[in-house]
Amino acid sequence: MQEGNFSRTAYRVAIRRAAHQLLDRPKVLDDPLALRVIGSEAAEALRSNPKENHSFSRAFRAFMAARSRYAEDELACAVAHGVTQYVVLGAGLDTFAYRNPHPGLRVFEVDHPATQAWKREQLQVAGIPIPPSLTFVPIDFEQQTLEAGLEHSGLNSDAAAFFSWLGVTPYLTHEASMTTLSLIARLPAGSGVVFDFAVDRSLLNPGQRMALDALSRRVAAAGEPFQLFFDPRKLQDELKSLGFRRTEFLQGEQINARYFKDRADGLQVRGGLGHLMGAWV
Repeated sequence: MQEGNFSRTAYRVAIRRAAHQLLDRPKVLDDPLALRVIGSEAAEALRSNPKENHSFSRAFRAFMAARSRYAEDELACAVAHGVTQYVVLGAGLDTFAYRNPHPGLRVFEVDHPATQAWKREQLQVAGIPIPPSLTFVPIDFEQQTLEAGLEHSGLNSDAAAFFSWLGVTPYLTHEASMTTLSLIARLPAGSGVVFDFAVDRSLLNPGQRMALDALSRRVAAAGEPFQLFFDPRKLQDELKSLGFRRTEFLQGEQINARYFKDRADGLQVRGGLGHLMGAWV
């Protein structure tokens, strides 16, 4: 992210989630606040943009919807087993905290101060109230660690917590990503994390490499280039070495089977770019 500016990629992701609410039926992710939080002008532009019917746009928003749905599904399972703390890392314009269906669940939104300030402006303009169950955790990682920021915000490290970490790891170094995952792995049993990641280019077929290269050019032009890629099998081994007892890897085929089966509109994840990982302590 460019210093002093909010995350442009976070805004683009929010646009994709909003487009899903507007254009796709049935909805994989039911988010009644998605159109409101992006602002009235952006919402109106979606209604008349023919590019939203392009195959790349459809596949991209399918993955944006599916990864949020996966995180919220796994959170619901964690809550059913007694977890009462939810941390949204790189929250962007995520709206879960403002439609939280779980009584007693505390939500912590972690983001860069500039992006978080922009979000609070968007919420105010949209008339979306900030619930008492939500704590904002602004962290400039050049000045403060995630562990210190969460401790200061009131997260109870002696109790289990669930984390979502969507749209973040491709922009990090390997060391930074492992530091964050190690922090989660040290939490009590029942803790977990869902995150998405980019696969090593050498493991993709030619068509998938072309799709990755096209997306890489777009995010680089926004000042937020990709820099981290994983081999999924090696990543699962790394997670287990950190202390996670169970992992789940979902790629396009599994995501489509779970969330896009038998759709009349043909909406699905394509191009081999969508990869999700769940890990539990």
